[in-house]
Amino acid sequence: MEQQQSQMLRVKNSGILSYNGSPMIDDRDEELTRSALSAFRAKEEEIERKKMEVRERVQAQLGRAEEETKRLAEIREELQALADPMRKEVAIVRKRVDIVNRELKPLGQTCQKKEKEYKEALEVFNEKNREKAQLLAKLMELVSESERLRMKKLEELSKNIDSLC
Repeated sequence: MEQQQSQMLRVKNSGILSYNGSPMIDDRDEELTRSALSAFRAKEEEIERKKMEVRERVQAQLGRAEEETKRLAEIREELQALADPMRKEVAIVRKRVDIVNRELKPLGQTCQKKEKEYKEALEVFNEKNREKAQLLAKLMELVSESERLRMKKLEELSKNIDSLC
């Protein structure tokens, strides 16, 4: 890949011009690259936006959970006067475990969904990079063949000129 990129840079920097005087490198390659990068960036921005939405919802849920926890603590203190001290601690831990379990389930589902979206976007991005590499290799091959044919034709013309003299 690095070798192809360096060859591509050499072609870009060499100033090779085609028959009509325009650069040999097709603008479509650049446009395809920009399009793939733009699509990838858009997907990344969407993922980031959804992450922020999830964070906001989590913060809202945490606020409600804290309020509920305070209310439950007050109730537990009242019950403590009636029950064994160890029972109170067990109940507190059980309640907290239940709360955390309820909070974890939607967060886990959201994480799995985001991971899937990311993997899909990454797969599309990698496929486009592979396609670009193949196109660049074909371009280099065509440029090399064109140069070889032009040199051969120039040599023939030179021989013809020499034979005329």
